[in-house]
Amino acid sequence: MFKKLIKGVLVLSTVFMLNNPAQAFYTDMSENHWAYQSIKFLTEVGVVVGYPDGTYKPDIPVTRAEFASMAIKALGQEDANVAQEIHFSDVNKDFWAYNIIQKAVYFDLIPDAKDQKFRPYDSVTRAEAITIAVNALTTQQISEQRAQEIISKSYEDYTQMPAWFLIAAGKAQLLDLIVVMPGNEGKLEADRPANRAEVAAILYKMMQEAKLNPNAKLAESMQKRTADGFIVDNVKVQGSIGIIPAGSIFPIQMETVVGSQISNVTDIYTAKVPKNIVTKEKYLLIEQGSDLKGQVKHVQRAKLFKQNGEVIIKNELLVTPNDQAVMLYGVATLDPGKIGFWRRIFKGAKVLTMPDQIVNIRLLGPLKIDLTNGYIYE
Repeated sequence: MFKKLIKGVLVLSTVFMLNNPAQAFYTDMSENHWAYQSIKFLTEVGVVVGYPDGTYKPDIPVTRAEFASMAIKALGQEDANVAQEIHFSDVNKDFWAYNIIQKAVYFDLIPDAKDQKFRPYDSVTRAEAITIAVNALTTQQISEQRAQEIISKSYEDYTQMPAWFLIAAGKAQLLDLIVVMPGNEGKLEADRPANRAEVAAILYKMMQEAKLNPNAKLAESMQKRTADGFIVDNVKVQGSIGIIPAGSIFPIQMETVVGSQISNVTDIYTAKVPKNIVTKEKYLLIEQGSDLKGQVKHVQRAKLFKQNGEVIIKNELLVTPNDQAVMLYGVATLDPGKIGFWRRIFKGAKVLTMPDQIVNIRLLGPLKIDLTNGYIYE
């Protein structure tokens, strides 16, 4: 009973946060900030965090150690194992980001420095941050000449960038990974320290691209989850992303009694996902046991000799077993089903769904899911 109460509080608070996004994040950030959506998303998935006073401080620089940590979290590799350690003379084993830095090197985000120094307390430059984002991906090879042609078309200060950044800059431009703050248009500013807003925007772009084209080591590590269950056969799988299109149908198991003679419009119902929802390749989309919540949207009372009963429910919320709560809109029409001979003649069949009864819900919009960890994108 207590567990159900806690989950109910979680659902209600999540609904409030989703309907009032400004209340859920930082006191020094408005929705009009150019990097707001990236920062909001990365906060939700635990890649970035704010300060104890409730601020984000988007304009302050990020250290190289901090950025390595953010990048590894963004790629979902915090728990990856590294077989062979790389020694940096300025990073001791008791340093807070020691293991994270090892992972960043292992996944080829950061090269094994020739001078064996990592410089963990130095600010990460824009060139370094963008290069790490590029290194996370499988990219098309380009020549230095081609890279210079690409960069020179867009950035007036391209001649000031370090030579080692040229190829990465060209690839980043092709992949739209270069972030330019409003007011700095036409400037690459390769050696300037990247601030927390720029870092969030770069990482967000990297995450989206890495779902489709991760580098070889990341691809091996980013395995899709598989399971048996109810198959939705028209799911589009692209890289590690699965998209359930609008109109798709899957079963839900009611927990609330709903009926044409007892329910009213706006009544709340709850339900569960009775079995794993999977693709035809058996990639796991929605886990069994996920909670659903919605409202009764239409009620037609059954009337003898006049009409059969009908109830339409609209789902509005999905809470996964890892307590991610997202808006999920779908509808189900509850009708009497097969009607006997006398009901066919006289009509008036009632609708009544009991707890544990299965009904089919039809999605009103597409659902985008990370197949490696079950995260649902809104």
